Amino acid sequence: MDRTLVFAAQVAIPTGHRVEVTERVDPLTQEPVLLSLLDLDTGIHYRRAEEPRGDLARWVGRVLECTVIFGDRGARTVFMVDPLGPGEVGAKVALRGADAAADAAKAEADRWGGSDRPPAEEPERFW
Repeated sequence: MDRTLVFAAQVAIPTGHRVEVTERVDPLTQEPVLLSLLDLDTGIHYRRAEEPRGDLARWVGRVLECTVIFGDRGARTVFMVDPLGPGEVGAKVALRGADAAADAAKAEADRWGGSDRPPAEEPERFW
């Protein structure tokens, strides 16, 4: 499952490069927060100024897209990364996506007369 990562800096990593991603889960929003990127093909390490704290998760992926956006409010970079192995934060995101898909499927089944309704009573036969 491809992951979209947003880094609050102007970081250009070419498509196809392998990156090591370090992130943690924000305790308030339960969303992953990108802390650092290490371009494994060039050895360049990009990280936030503050020291990482909390439970960190590291995983490796391949860059599929890289878009640098800059303007009056500064720069940010949006990456589309294909994870090459399992990661703790990636698993949490996948589970959240699976839960959302299950909820959507249940809602659709309920809309179309899901299986949780009691069966209709058959009329009594005389013959």
